[in-house]
Amino acid sequence: MSELALQPDLGIERVGELQDALMPHLDDAEPLALVGDQVTRVHTAGLQLLHAFVRERAARGGSTRVTAASPALTSAARQLALLASLGLESPQADISGDSA
Repeated sequence: MSELALQPDLGIERVGELQDALMPHLDDAEPLALVGDQVTRVHTAGLQLLHAFVRERAARGGSTRVTAASPALTSAARQLALLASLGLESPQADISGDSA
């Protein structure tokens, strides 16, 4: 599995940078983990781009999941009902490493 660290700022002003970081991985056959532990700021535009990227990779046969999501990222995804689409359905398990 390949990993790509998400930038700390996923604000609307940084969506171009996020897109530039994601696009080289669009056609990768290997599963991709988007590591979100450093994310401190999130706007809807950033999450929309992540969601679109995950969906497009899935349509092309690629597996993508956000891992180690920060509280800011998890909260924003929850507010926009994107937990499932970003692979964050059980964020507690991702953070602690177990489901108990």
